[in-house]
Amino acid sequence: MDPLVLGLIVALATVFVLFSGIPVAVGLLTVSALFLLVFDGMRSLSLMPEILFGKLNDFALLSIPMFIIMGAAISSTRAGADLYEALERWLTRVPGGLVVSNLGACALFAAMSGSSPATCAAIGKMGIPEMRRRGYPDGVAAGSIAAGGTLGILIPPSVTMIVYGIATETSIGRLFLAGILPGLMLVMLFMAWSIYSTWSSGNMAVLGQRSYSWQARFEILPRVLPFLAIIAGVLYAMYGGVATPSETAAVGALLCVVIAVVIYRMWSISAIWVVLRDSTRESVMILFIIGAAGVFSYMLSSLFITQSIAGWIAELEANRWVIMLCVNVFLLIAGFFLPPVAVILMAAPILMPIIQGAGFDPYWFAVVLTINMEIGLISPPVGLNLYVINGIAPDIPLGTILKGSLPYVACMVLGILILALFPGLATWLPTLVMGAA
Repeated sequence: MDPLVLGLIVALATVFVLFSGIPVAVGLLTVSALFLLVFDGMRSLSLMPEILFGKLNDFALLSIPMFIIMGAAISSTRAGADLYEALERWLTRVPGGLVVSNLGACALFAAMSGSSPATCAAIGKMGIPEMRRRGYPDGVAAGSIAAGGTLGILIPPSVTMIVYGIATETSIGRLFLAGILPGLMLVMLFMAWSIYSTWSSGNMAVLGQRSYSWQARFEILPRVLPFLAIIAGVLYAMYGGVATPSETAAVGALLCVVIAVVIYRMWSISAIWVVLRDSTRESVMILFIIGAAGVFSYMLSSLFITQSIAGWIAELEANRWVIMLCVNVFLLIAGFFLPPVAVILMAAPILMPIIQGAGFDPYWFAVVLTINMEIGLISPPVGLNLYVINGIAPDIPLGTILKGSLPYVACMVLGILILALFPGLATWLPTLVMGAA
């Protein structure tokens, strides 16, 4: 059978299996085993355990559970509430200041936790009731938090970027650096839209109802600065040549647990156990998907599907931006139904030959891919962040939350267009810090 036709059959079978509702890792293993058995015989099946565990035999994978523990320790404290309170005190007089402070808190909390749902939950519990109390429309209150939470998978340290680096064999350090400026750009676009929408709607009357003294503004900072210092320390250790990403993640996780215990009085053994239990559960899930994706990649390569797709793309005379547009449409559709980690691990073996063959930088593409995954987090039918927000404020209909998040989807699309026009936003900082790739 022609490898391209076989590739189409594999894609359709994978979509059908994953949409059936079974776990992503089990679905990838099932598809891989089926096609290897039919087209390559029992010999390939006997290699599957070795490939799966071999994919997990990577020192860089240690950074995943460490960063997850780091985020879980932060999420279990009042760090989100303190971030929200600090930014509200400083930005209360800015037009749309409460929305802006929520978005800023989302960005900072996302950088500390690396988790979009955790960011939505932590900031939304304080931000949404306060915005509604001050007269902001429900759509604005809920949509801004849902969109702000998506920043958790772009702003470093990001587990999604780590997974992309492992799947594509690219530098995790470069990926973190590549996400910094685009992440800040999205924060600025979100904030600019919030200020404009508040001003244009004539909703200025709901602002400035609170006034804080300088003493009140400064007294909240000591509870926030230690976490920000950890982020700065993690980035310095990683890019200053002090430690590897895995070692840096381990130290960051330990410091976050220590701060949670010392500053936020998380003395209870049961509370620490919950942090470790939840982190282990999430880490095992991600690592299982990574191992299954390794088997899936082997299947694609063994049946010459990946090589054939790369050759077919190389023979096309289509403009490379047309190819990139098609890739973005594919990523958007996949992101509507599947979590970011699953999309990256499933699609990376197929997309990387296409991207590199078309002359695109893999680090720039990592940022574009991640923004597409962010859109998926606030888009139905899966739209994880939408359901997190609905759980926080069940009296706000999902349709209202979705409508409120749509302007931020437009900001993300604009961000992709800006990156296409100015790719240096993603490539300049990694080259400056770490040299040419």
